[in-house]
Formats: sequence, C-alpha cells, structure tokens
Amino acid sequence: MPATFTATFQIRHYECDAYGHLNNANYARYMEEAAFEASASVGYDKARYEALGYMWLAHETEIEYLRPVKYGDTLAVKTWVGDFRRVRSRRFYEFRKPGEDELVARASTDWVYLETSSGRPSIVPPEMISAFVPEGIEGHTPMARERFPAPPPPPPGLFTMRRRVEWRDIDTAQHVNNAVYFNYIEEAGVQVSRAHGWPMERSMAAGFAVIARQHHIEYRIPALLGDELEIATWVALDGRATANRFYTIKRVQDDVLLAQARTRWVWVDLHTQRPIRIPAEFINDFADNIAHAEPE
Repeated sequence: MPATFTATFQIRHYECDAYGHLNNANYARYMEEAAFEASASVGYDKARYEALGYMWLAHETEIEYLRPVKYGDTLAVKTWVGDFRRVRSRRFYEFRKPGEDELVARASTDWVYLETSSGRPSIVPPEMISAFVPEGIEGHTPMARERFPAPPPPPPGLFTMRRRVEWRDIDTAQHVNNAVYFNYIEEAGVQVSRAHGWPMERSMAAGFAVIARQHHIEYRIPALLGDELEIATWVALDGRATANRFYTIKRVQDDVLLAQARTRWVWVDLHTQRPIRIPAEFINDFADNIAHAEPE
C-alpha cells in the first residue's frame, strides 16, 4: 500500500469567489501544497530535490467538485501515490471536512520527473519509489494513461482573449504555476459570457449561477514571464443542465500550444442550489460559440 498523507487547510476569505465558495483554482493550490508535504513526510522535501537536481512537473490534472465549501470551513486533503511509470507518477486526492465521510471533491495529477537543469524527463529512482510505496510495487500494473480527449471543432464564433504572463503568475520553478491556469480559463469563461450578453450580474439577477463541476487540464509547455498568451474557448452542450467548455492556451509569438482544458459547467438555482435546465435564452445568445459537430 502507498504511504498516505493528510493536509488540513482553513479556508480564508480571500480564497473565495463571488458566490462565497472556495475558488476552483485554490483546490489546485491545496493539492500542490499537500503533495509537497506528503513528499517531505517520506524524506523528499524541497531541499532534497534541489540537492538532487530533480523536480516533479505537473502534466495533467483533473478535479471533480462535489460540494461547495466556504469561508471558515476546514478541509482535510488526503493524498497518496497511485502508481509509478518510467518517468511519471499519478497522485490522487480526496477533499473532506474533518470528521465527515462525504467527499467535497476528488482529484488526480499526473506528474513527470525532470532533471532541473535540462528540463528533460528522467527515470524515477527505485529508492524514491520505495519511499512512497514502502511495501513495494511488485506485481502492480501501472494505470493506463489515456490521451487528452479531443474536443469538437471550434465553431465560427470562437472566442479569444489575450493576456501577458505577470510576475505574480510565476512560481519558484520560474514558470506559470499550475493553479494559475485555472484562473486563466476562469477569466476566459467570464469574458466570453460578458461578450454574449450574460455578465455575472445578469445571471445572478435571473436567479442562477453557472458552476464548475469538473476541470481537466493538460500542461504541455511551461509559460514564462512576459509571454503573451492567447486563450481561445468554445462550448458544447452536454445535456439539459450541463455543458463542456473547451480552452486552448497558446503562445502568441509562435502559436505553440502550451495547455488545453475542458470544464464541465452546471446551471444551478441560487436559492435551492439544485441544477436547473439551461435557459433557452442563454443558449440562443451563445449560438455562435456552440460547437455542434463531434470530433472524428
């Protein structure tokens, strides 16, 4: 069995969004911090990685949000390593309020082991594997890695926005922090809604909110300080109360794809907090941004 670790976080007021819920990006920040603490608990803290000249870099993250939490709540984040492959490892996370069995959220991150100086993937050493999985992994079959799901082709009304990578976006690895990508795509979602006549104020006045239920992000190439990014987004309907919004994040200078994401959104009644059918007026106003053809 792998070593498990639980980190506890008190939700701060500044970590909440306009609805009063813990902002989506902060789940990713809690995951990152829990992973660092879990690694340190088995002898691999930041200083040791620096001495070794290696680091873990996130390649793909999925988060499913099951229950909202708010300012003042405490979250216990349980984490463990699910498997190791040649240069990769998948770490799992479960979010709960202390003393409760019901999940608040669950997540996973696929990490790649890199040589810091070159940025190239490196084989995970056996002694490190033994530290994270004390009983050994003999006979354990690594989990299959599926390719990031192909989105439907963008519609004629593909929405794009640009932003420059700022100093506050950068972490100690000298590139945009994993959680910041959640902020990028959140802002793209806010802007595309405003561009189609549905700013948050209008939705709230109409008595509903559009809430993220799942995020899936693939990180391909790190974004660096000063890079100009173009974030493109379009949507595909996924039932009466949900839709999948797709995003690409490219570097403007050379049009290289740095990351891509898919978010499942649900329409929720602000008073009952229960899902509602997507308003027909909302769908009509977004018509040019909705993809109808399925990927081949």
